[in-house]
Amino acid sequence: MAEKNHYVNNEEFLIEMTEYRNDYLKYVDSHKTLTKPKISESVALSFIKIATNLSNKANFRNYTYKDEMILDGIENCVAYAHNFNPEKSTNPFSYFTQIIYYAFVRRIQKENKQTDIKRSLIRNLDITELINLKETEDIPEVREYFEIIKDYFEK
Repeated sequence: MAEKNHYVNNEEFLIEMTEYRNDYLKYVDSHKTLTKPKISESVALSFIKIATNLSNKANFRNYTYKDEMILDGIENCVAYAHNFNPEKSTNPFSYFTQIIYYAFVRRIQKENKQTDIKRSLIRNLDITELINLKETEDIPEVREYFEIIKDYFEK
């Protein structure tokens, strides 16, 4: 049976991350007098592929802020890439998938909190003060529409 091609080659990814980790340790050992090592382009592309493919899973697919989730995941990977230790794990794909997964969860929590704040603000507004209903009293469709909105935010 032929080996399945994956969107990230874990062996190459491990080699790249091991090189990055060794360069980073040299940087730390030099008391940060050397220039901080940069993440290679292939590692950066791997982060992007992992984040993009994870965002297409069923539990993350239909969020309107999916792009922000992907960016948060990539940002966290770049921020914590130096923590990957090839002596503890030979699976960088799994390590960074977990980082991205929890970045997605944090973004969803932030967005839900913002939605709750918006709803609370709207709920506390008196919609009739915002719109002069006396001008539209005679139009039953408009009154019905405002009643629907009012009922929605009073939940």
